[in-house]
Parts: sequence; C-alpha cells; structure tokens
Amino acid sequence: MTGSTRREFLKAASVAGGLLAAGAVFGPAGANAAPDDPWARVPVILGRITPPSFPERVFDIRSYGAVGDNSTDCTPAFKAAIAACNAAGGGRVLVPAGKFRTGKIHLLSKVELHVLGTIRFRSDAASYLPVVFTRWQGIECHNYSPFLYAIDQTDVAITGSGTIDGNAAAGPWFDFDGKRGPDWDRLQQQAADGVPVAQRVFGDKHFLKPNLIQFYRCRNVLVEGVALRNPAMWTVHPVLCRNVTVRNVTIYSRGAMVDGVDPESCADVHIHGCSFDTGDDGTVIKSGRDTDGRRVGVPSEDIVIEDNDYYGRWGAITVGSEMSGGVRNVFAQDNRIHAGSSYKSFYGVYLKTNPRRGGVVSDIHVRRLTGSPVDRGAIFVDMNYSLTGPGYGPIVQPVIRDIDLSDIHLDDAPFALKISGAKESPLTGFRLADSTFTKIDTPAPQITNARDVTLSNVTVNGNPV
Repeated sequence: MTGSTRREFLKAASVAGGLLAAGAVFGPAGANAAPDDPWARVPVILGRITPPSFPERVFDIRSYGAVGDNSTDCTPAFKAAIAACNAAGGGRVLVPAGKFRTGKIHLLSKVELHVLGTIRFRSDAASYLPVVFTRWQGIECHNYSPFLYAIDQTDVAITGSGTIDGNAAAGPWFDFDGKRGPDWDRLQQQAADGVPVAQRVFGDKHFLKPNLIQFYRCRNVLVEGVALRNPAMWTVHPVLCRNVTVRNVTIYSRGAMVDGVDPESCADVHIHGCSFDTGDDGTVIKSGRDTDGRRVGVPSEDIVIEDNDYYGRWGAITVGSEMSGGVRNVFAQDNRIHAGSSYKSFYGVYLKTNPRRGGVVSDIHVRRLTGSPVDRGAIFVDMNYSLTGPGYGPIVQPVIRDIDLSDIHLDDAPFALKISGAKESPLTGFRLADSTFTKIDTPAPQITNARDVTLSNVTVNGNPV
C-alpha cells in the first residue's frame, strides 16, 4: 500500500484482550439501547455512495479482434479495447452478443465493461500469470491474477445484462483445494514471521486459486446487472476500496470457497437487489487475517446490505472469519432466505472469529430478515471458529460487541440463537427484539461467555423466551 493510500484508509482498530469471562445475562428490554437510532446512519452512508458515470464513448471488443465463437482467444482484444478506452479519457468497453473466450482481464480507470453477451474465462492456469499483488484469505501476497482485476483505479464498472462465466470446473482450480495445504501453511507462517510481502510469491506451480473479480485499492466501483457464474474462489472481492455499489447481480457458484460478495477493508459499500445461490457465504464482511490483517489495520465499515435473496449455502449475512482489521457499522435489512435448488442456507446471521484474529467487530445491525429453511441455525455468533491445527502467530483475542437484531422471522432450523463466546473475551452487548422462530429443534437459546444479552418480544415455536 502506498503511503498516501494507507493514510487515507487506515483507521485505528482496537486489538482485544483482558476481558473477564462471564455468563449470559438477560437484562431488561432496552437495557442496551443507544440513545439515538443507529438506523438513522443509513441514509447518511447511502448519501456518500455514488456509482461512477462514464463518457458516452463505445469501444466494441470486436473492433480489436474479438470473435464471439467461444473458441478464439480474445485476451489481446480485451486488453487493447480497455487501453484505448482509458487513453481516450474513459467510456464503455462493449461485449456484444456472443461467447467471448479470454484469459485475465485487467480494468483501468474510467472504464465500464458492459457485458451483453458472455465472457467465458479460459481454463488453463497460465492465462492468469504473471502474478499480481492480492490478498488470499486475508493475507497479502503475490498470486495468480483474479480473472477480472483492477488495482489503484478510479471509476471502474462491470455492467450489463450478460454473463461472466468463470468456467472454473473446467480448469485445475478445484483440484487445488486438495493440494493447497503446504502453500497455505507457508503463507500463514510468512505473515506471522513478518516476511516482506514482495517475497510472498505463489502462482505457477503453487495451489492458491484466484478470485473471479477483485478490485484492489480502487475508488468508485460499480458491479451491476450481470450474471456471475462458476468462480474458482470468491466471486466479487473488493479490497481496500471506497464507494462500492453491487446491485441487481445474480451469483451462482458451486464448490469450495466460492462466496458471493466479500468486501474486505472497504468503506461505504452498498449491496442490494442481488441473488445469491452460492456454495459458500452469500454476503460476508472481512478485513484481513490474524497478524497480517492487524498489520494492515484497515476496518470494513459503513456497509449497507438490503433487498437481497439467499438460496444457500453457509451464512447469508456473515462477518468473518477474516476480520482482524475490524468491522463496524454494518446494516442489513429486508433480506430473504429461500430453499435453493440444491443447497440450503446454513445460517441466517453468522459472525465467526477465533482467538488468533484480534480485531473488533461492533455495531452490526440486522432487521427484517425472513425465510426458511436455515439448515444449521438461525443466528450463530461463534468466537471459537476453526480452532483445529496449531495455528500461526500469537493468540490475540478478538472483541465482538454491540450486535443489534430485530424483526427476524426464520423457520425450520436446529436452533434460533447460539452464542459461543470466548472465555477470555466474552461477547458484550447483544440485543434481539421483536422476532419469531418456528419449527426449531432446540428452542432454548444456547449462550456461553456473553454478557449484556437482551431478548425482547422473542418467541420460539410460539413460546416467549
């Protein structure tokens, strides 16, 4: 990160520790209520989020040699069209009807990639070399290029009614899942040891698969309208970005580590009107992992998630587990969970971390979340997530505090509420109000190592709790 960029984004994120263990306390209704309504912040956040606009110039990729026959390698055509658009001062790079096969695409400032046909990515790993600067599961390194990538750009967009197909199953990427262990161990150890990022080089002959779309240190980002399918890893991954809009996007993914939208260390983000039929978390807020996440130290904050549909899998509204830079001021409202064609959502609201993460998660607000089934539990806060293995780096206890949920109506789940706090760092401040849960296997809340927990007007299987 450049000095100016770091100064712009860096915010102090407290590193937790020193809290005494405590059991759950059910205080009086409203005991934790703030004197002002936190939802009043939402219009202020949305007022700062303005999607970029572009000059009315069109650069048709066919004019640069692209052929939509699902066979011709259009990688040079995409590169030339994007460069010409940027050099002209911006505009629209048009992907017309047809199937355009390509390797990596790198966007530049003032470029709107407008997709009406299909972009279908090549299946050979070499098409995503040379390596680029990226984050892999919250740790900075150099790795295969994301299929669609932009770094240090301003005013960039991916729009249209067409399809972007990662075509991941045709490539080696899911084979990487069974082979990545040594590389992943090495990267985590390098981060814990403070190895310079320039020396954390993977890519060729390594097994850390790339994201479908990643915007890195970009401003004024828009992803709108497109159907995103078959990523190798996380689908839309903005990192260290500000002013991000993801709207009316349809995401379909299968396999491991194929989240929907993952804002990481970003500010002023609006995710709305989207459909998530995903093999992993739907919308998931991140901010770096363990030692490396605390070193960068930039939180995700001021994020609005609304009017989305979730068809599975794992968490719908999710924070973590990579949250070491901190997460704060997240607002999720009017979202819906459905039974998917082959998957079910595992959790409605899912916060996850563990004793190596550090960082602070605070001011998470969810209201008007509805639907069923929720295959593993309706609301789960897990501060003991993924504790198997020796781990890397010091134990630094995270903090989770000030979680506010209301008007939650979820059906068909093993439990309504489970909080698994950390003994050394109990969750502090949790409110659930005006909510109903039906067809719940274990109706009693399961709460350990948490304090200042308030349940107000909550019923499970028709009975108040």
